[in-house]
Amino acid sequence: MRNGGPKARIAVIAGDGIGTEVTPQAVKVLKAVRAAARRPMEFVEFDWGADKFLREGVTLPPGAVELLRDEFDAILFGALGDPRVPSNQHAADILLGLRFKLDLYVNARPVELLDDRLTPLRDRTEKDIRLMVFRENTEGLYVGVGGVFKQGTPDEIAVQEDVNSRKGVERIIRYAFEYAGQNGLKRVCMSDKSNAMTFAHGLWQRVFKEVRQQYPDIDSRHLFIDTLAMEIVRDPGQFDVIVTCNLFGDIISDLGAQLAGGLGLAPSGNIHPGKTSLFEPVHGSAPNIAGKGIANPLGSVLTSAMMLDFLGWKPQAELVRAAVRAALRENYVTPDLGGGKTTGEVADWLVDFVEKNNFAGR
Repeated sequence: MRNGGPKARIAVIAGDGIGTEVTPQAVKVLKAVRAAARRPMEFVEFDWGADKFLREGVTLPPGAVELLRDEFDAILFGALGDPRVPSNQHAADILLGLRFKLDLYVNARPVELLDDRLTPLRDRTEKDIRLMVFRENTEGLYVGVGGVFKQGTPDEIAVQEDVNSRKGVERIIRYAFEYAGQNGLKRVCMSDKSNAMTFAHGLWQRVFKEVRQQYPDIDSRHLFIDTLAMEIVRDPGQFDVIVTCNLFGDIISDLGAQLAGGLGLAPSGNIHPGKTSLFEPVHGSAPNIAGKGIANPLGSVLTSAMMLDFLGWKPQAELVRAAVRAALRENYVTPDLGGGKTTGEVADWLVDFVEKNNFAGR
């Protein structure tokens, strides 16, 4: 169905911890959107997570990747991580497995301040903090190439390889420029550490120099990652689009999320344009608050809005974001954001907003 077709088929993987609490609430909001839009959207739930792994020894069942790739338009993901699985094997097999096997090379992390009171930066407003971080999602230090020699001895050596291919680097840099152009944004910043990682990030430098010449209407520049970290705190308003490698993107997008109110409000997409893609909130499984009814569902709801954009349901995505902004203005939020509402109460409020403000269905 992708790109605005008649029907959307969504795989729902709630996972572990608060993922099992916030994901159903996001689905509840999506069902209200579906009714408001009077368009078909089907949800199919999968119980992949720690419970299944501990019960059956199964992470991704045989044929799971092919099933998702061939029969679904998108995946709405919760969170993975459970103290009963200290190795976190199931999380790596499922989440990283899907990223690699579905070739979800774009990790899109919007950094957007939705209410002025939420940023820790003094005198910054919503207009100052609005940017997109694109993280290369299938290479770098996350591919698991490396090993340990003489483990457990005083001479132990650990090696982790940073893998960068020209194909991988070029397609994420090009995606960043294309996104900027399609969304009327004028600035792209590429960040690396080529002054220290001369081989791996020298490739990023060469590819960026070539690709940027094909987009003369976009102001493009380079910053080393340490400088970028300082600058995004000093003046986040100078950035529209940031593109960087897997590890640095992981770090800088979390820094950006904190500037915009914390991980509880941070959505993300793992995207391969035109193919089945996966959308997940950034906050993780948070086992310390799981089961208490206080998990913030807004990150999952904002993630569902990103998914709607991907599916071509753009008016509906804006309706969901409008609902979240309204909840923040009314302080109808969970304790982490200074409110006193439960996870379910916040979601019910959002559903009510969608039903009363159905401009997207007209």
